[in-house]
Amino acid sequence: MTDHPLTPDTKAKLEQVSVATLATALYKRGLRNQVIQDVRPVAPKGRNMVGPAFTLRYMPAREDRNQLVEFRNPDHPQRKAIETCPPGHVMVMDSRKSATAASAGDILITRLMMRGGAGVVTDGGFRDAMNIAGLEMPAYHSRPSSPTNLTTNEAIDINVPIGCGDAPVFPGDIVVGDDDSVIILPAHLAEELANEAMEMTAYEDFALEQVKNGAPIIGLYPATKEESLEKFAAWRKENDR
Repeated sequence: MTDHPLTPDTKAKLEQVSVATLATALYKRGLRNQVIQDVRPVAPKGRNMVGPAFTLRYMPAREDRNQLVEFRNPDHPQRKAIETCPPGHVMVMDSRKSATAASAGDILITRLMMRGGAGVVTDGGFRDAMNIAGLEMPAYHSRPSSPTNLTTNEAIDINVPIGCGDAPVFPGDIVVGDDDSVIILPAHLAEELANEAMEMTAYEDFALEQVKNGAPIIGLYPATKEESLEKFAAWRKENDR
């Protein structure tokens, strides 16, 4: 687990910035592959999902090990992960980028929510997705998937480093999801990324307002003209940003 806990101040800031803005801030630091590819909200929530990562890893299923009787085992890793994910954390599942079989269904995801989970992400799919869409807790997947996970995947490891949609995820990394996508922030960078993204968001809001008012993009975005920076300073003061 990380020794860089998510502070309330950093969490509040990350709830106000987009995944795209955070991706640019990471790009400046040479990190280019932190966005989880090919996942989307099961249903848009109009707010950000933010929390430390708690992981579950699937491997290809071997048929003799993956019969329905496995679900009777109280230590089955999928069930155990749902019951041990700490409140406030986001469960991130490495489902081998396969939605051929479901990563979980609405009963397990509802249990995760009732235990205080901040969200759930899989690079596979959920069964009962229409019910998960109605939950208050944010959920992200590739597409709806009805077959049980036992069909092609075996839950094998809890809270270990994983890959999810080609992004590296270490336990305790900070997961941020908006209505577009999900990004993984290395825990030790979360505070500085949150601060920088807040600054970037202020300028982006200003620039978008200028464009809507008819301003050309050259010199405005990015801000290569001193005039743009002067206008931004005045806008910021006027809007208390």
